Amino acid sequence: MANQVVWVDIPVLDLDRAVKFYSAVLGAEVRKQKYPGMTIALLPDADSGDVSGCLFTKDDEKPSDRGMLVYLNAQGRLDEAVSAVESSGGKVLQPKHPIGPHGFRAVVLDSEGNRVGAAF
Repeated sequence: MANQVVWVDIPVLDLDRAVKFYSAVLGAEVRKQKYPGMTIALLPDADSGDVSGCLFTKDDEKPSDRGMLVYLNAQGRLDEAVSAVESSGGKVLQPKHPIGPHGFRAVVLDSEGNRVGAAF
């Protein structure tokens, strides 16, 4: 079965600040990409064809701590990811905790005010 989630657009207020936050938390480079009329930042592996996403700014779309909860794969480094949150401008809402047979997760606010889950 194909992945149910194929891409996620994460709204941000400050693209450079968000790039630093996500690069630190994910432990991999988030790259800015310019297109005519806009600049986005691609999450790691966005070019691989796997599930990924981007950070973007847009006047009529703003971050939210009550919207959709997207889970990012911490790639076996959940403790390191959570420890990078506050020093990178975010806030830990729910520290690492078990989610039954599925492993562990943490829920954080990113540097822009979005609620994001990190798992595994």
